[in-house]
Amino acid sequence: MITIDYDKCCWKDGKCTSGCCGDKCDGCVEACPSGALERKDLVVFYPDKCVDCGLCIPACKYSAITQSA
Repeated sequence: MITIDYDKCCWKDGKCTSGCCGDKCDGCVEACPSGALERKDLVVFYPDKCVDCGLCIPACKYSAITQSA
């Protein structure tokens, strides 16, 4: 199961706040092959769609996603 640390996540209020992506982030959502992540006001995680592949973890430039056993 993944966990998102929203304090570290750059996606807030429907946009990337890091300054490096403009208004478009290219990271965890694009890396997820099962559609378990979606950008809304925050990044939303759908655990029922997650296949525990872990591809979202290295795709996050800010180490905001972790995986627990």
